[in-house]
Amino acid sequence: MKALLLTFGLSLLATLRAQAFPTVQENQDVSGTWYLKATAWDKEIPDKKLGSVSVTPMNIKILEGGNLQVKLTVLIAGRCQEMNTLLEKSDEPGKYTAYGGKHVLYIIPSAVEDHYIFYYEGKVHRHHFRMAKLLGRDPDINQEALEDFQNAVRAGGLNPENIFIPKQTETCPLGSN
Repeated sequence: MKALLLTFGLSLLATLRAQAFPTVQENQDVSGTWYLKATAWDKEIPDKKLGSVSVTPMNIKILEGGNLQVKLTVLIAGRCQEMNTLLEKSDEPGKYTAYGGKHVLYIIPSAVEDHYIFYYEGKVHRHHFRMAKLLGRDPDINQEALEDFQNAVRAGGLNPENIFIPKQTETCPLGSN
């Protein structure tokens, strides 16, 4: 009986999550340059760490078979670090996996043109996490897109008070301070 209730509860949760987040259509092009406008976590991040984070534009390339290659450079505590991630396409439109299936990513169209929300769920060192990122085609903050992101963060069960807006930089030479 407990197994039946657990199965029912998990399927209900999956259904509600799918309804809360409309996924990207199969034919939409997310390739090109994107700017990270805002991020929200399910964990609290100390303010002193966030003040020293800046990001360069993100480049997304569609690979053969529909997989995505995501590249960006992040300046954390005075050090530039290049991040390169392969997102493997799943059978579900807008759903990708990374790191051998340990992370799941949903690409969700924003109500605001040229903006998407990337919603992540995963596990790092036995710790589960959830994260959402607002991406846009230009570096300027769009207030309407930010409000839409806040609503999506709430719908995803994240705390809108944990939203962080990183500093934008055009370049970040690796190894620089």
